[in-house]
Amino acid sequence: MKQPASFANAQWISSPLVGGVYTSAPAPYFRKSFSISQPVKKATLTITALGIYEPYLNGERVGDHIFAPGWTDYSKRVQYQVYDVVRFLKKGENILGNILGDGWYCGSLGWENKRQTWGDRPKLLAHLEIILADGTTTSIVTDKSWKISAGPILQNDFLQGEVYDARLELGPWCESGYDDSAWAEALLSESPKIEMHPSPAPPVRHIATLMPKTIAHHPYWRDRRIIDFGQNFAGRVSISVKTKPGRTITLRFAEILNPDGTLYTENLRGARVTDYYTCKSDQTEAWEPHFTFHGFRYVEIFGVKEDETFEIKGIVLHSDTPPTGSFSCSHPLLNQLQSNITWGQKSNFLEVPTDCPQRDERLGWTGDAQVFIRTAAFNMDVRGFFHKWLRDLADTQTPEGAIMRVAPNYLAIGISDGGPAWSDAMVICPWTIYICYGDREVLEENYEPMVRYHTYLTKKLTLDHIRSHPDVDPWGGHGDWLALDGSGKTEGITPRDLIGTAFYAYDTEILAKTAEILGKKEDSSRFAALHKKIAAAFCRRFVTEDGLIVSGTQTSYVLALHFRLLPEKLRPVAAKALAQDVEKRGFHLATGFVGTPYILDVLTENGHLDTAYKLLEQETFPSWLFPVKNGATTIWERWDGWTPDKGFQDKGMNSFNHYAYGAVGSWMYQTVAGLDLDPSEPGYRHIIFKPRPGGTITSAQADLKTPHGKASIRWEKSKAGLKLSLTVPPGTRATLLPPEGFGKAQSLKPGNHKLTLPPAKSFQSEK
Repeated sequence: MKQPASFANAQWISSPLVGGVYTSAPAPYFRKSFSISQPVKKATLTITALGIYEPYLNGERVGDHIFAPGWTDYSKRVQYQVYDVVRFLKKGENILGNILGDGWYCGSLGWENKRQTWGDRPKLLAHLEIILADGTTTSIVTDKSWKISAGPILQNDFLQGEVYDARLELGPWCESGYDDSAWAEALLSESPKIEMHPSPAPPVRHIATLMPKTIAHHPYWRDRRIIDFGQNFAGRVSISVKTKPGRTITLRFAEILNPDGTLYTENLRGARVTDYYTCKSDQTEAWEPHFTFHGFRYVEIFGVKEDETFEIKGIVLHSDTPPTGSFSCSHPLLNQLQSNITWGQKSNFLEVPTDCPQRDERLGWTGDAQVFIRTAAFNMDVRGFFHKWLRDLADTQTPEGAIMRVAPNYLAIGISDGGPAWSDAMVICPWTIYICYGDREVLEENYEPMVRYHTYLTKKLTLDHIRSHPDVDPWGGHGDWLALDGSGKTEGITPRDLIGTAFYAYDTEILAKTAEILGKKEDSSRFAALHKKIAAAFCRRFVTEDGLIVSGTQTSYVLALHFRLLPEKLRPVAAKALAQDVEKRGFHLATGFVGTPYILDVLTENGHLDTAYKLLEQETFPSWLFPVKNGATTIWERWDGWTPDKGFQDKGMNSFNHYAYGAVGSWMYQTVAGLDLDPSEPGYRHIIFKPRPGGTITSAQADLKTPHGKASIRWEKSKAGLKLSLTVPPGTRATLLPPEGFGKAQSLKPGNHKLTLPPAKSFQSEK
């Protein structure tokens, strides 16, 4: 593709330093000297990289973007950024500089620790346009006139960590008057034939700083200390140290401790997750890595003696998705669960929605994203974040229309598509962003890949409207991933064709609605008619005449009910069977990634609110609150990531910062607090206040910054009844749907409303 005009005559440049299959090369430093003869009226730096760039002008860092230009499928597209740099420039000699990191382009990816997925070394493209006071335009572009040198960053890798030797620092390398005669000439690189465009997503930034909660001696090594930040998060550390020149400080990271107080690192698998800093002097030195991040709560440090100066801070990194919602209630453990959900989102919404930030994986798993996206939109503004990621997702689409398991794609070898509940993110995620933000554009951008994916399912993977075609799709997807339904299998025992057909029906229903919204009447009618056929086929295949689901798992009932695939007369029977299964298990979950997000909604909508609350408030394994009771500060990947009787789960797959099961957060907003939207008037134009008090909870609140302003609800049980405080933002309307027995529905105009609903009989009996 032709380069955008914003890059003018810039050429891609790189370094002669090339890393290996297992180890990165030193990060290259680039510099370009140029002169300005008069004051500057305007100056913009347009810049991108295959890898990660870190730009400087006259010794100052340009911008606060971290890991720019971001992660994409570099065989198809790369993003670029534009910075206003007027304030950095001066009359006389100026220096434009940059450091390049490997990043996702040529660094380690996935559990294979695969390097050089898209290329063997990072590359840079930049154009600095300067408009002088007299209107003259000057351009500084990347070309072979740039100088290049190795420096103190000896290794940089997301999974392995960063190695920095301060003795090799280059001094004022990006300032005027510097002698660069020993620097080499930059290499020209071939221009890749890929798309280039600005990113619609917010950049990764340094969002917060955490201070250590405790610093303790290592239980076996007196020269080592273990720092506890009190919170599992994604980011890195900054250190300040005063020791001997040549001393190397080693920093190892972990999410959790072994029973003996040492770092539990087995679940990191092949990721080294270790940073090294070598001191240059006996004076105080400060350092923070440039091109790596980790998922951790604990840091083990050695190389600093007890009587030597040492300080450490935790640097929280994630995409700058501002907080929009808050939830709290009278139950302290549920408040901690909400905190865990939010921190899991922060930790994994770093450029793409990754599964986990700690081990050798950190991939944009589609299933995790689609089950959590509704909760994500309550907690933070994720509109731009998902616009970008949906472009990544569409980039995984094959000529046939299949959608892969992760985006950006790198894992597609030998698998036809991502499978049920994973590839369906291509349809579910655009729809969710639309209803949460009233964002018609996201439907317009993604309608074509949505339809292509659906056509692929219809033609390739379905037989008689059942999503199972063993001749062409023997794999069938991940099932109900990590379900504890007694199968002993990671994919559970809910039939894959049942899961697939349920999601096929849901995709079809969404496409019928999407086509209607976009004015595609024929498409809408076609999808609506097909949806009826799929629902009928589902019942013929999986439902008895009495309304029981043949497999009998919690997830099978949840999907049949949530996606409304059962005739109305059979819904009470199926819902009762689900509630009985939950009760039979002592009010414990048996669902995995597929069934868990919807189980409380299904119980609530079908008259089993008490069962839903008992499930939510369950504190013993397996449940949402079991990890909370055992010190979790994020959501665990597995219900049994750790148990008192068995200890740690299989080290091969045991993340303690996996956000998928945090999808319960949307139910806490919508049902416990009672803040919801009307999907027929998306973007909270019509707000639904629908509190459903239950369990031991006596009060709850939720706030949300909607596209129109702040909406909020607060309720509290009192002798007088249910006390409500409601806020309806300007330009919207709201409907209050009280709990049963508390009166009729009420329409509310914009403004603040305080109400007390007289107590129902059941409410009075609780007092």
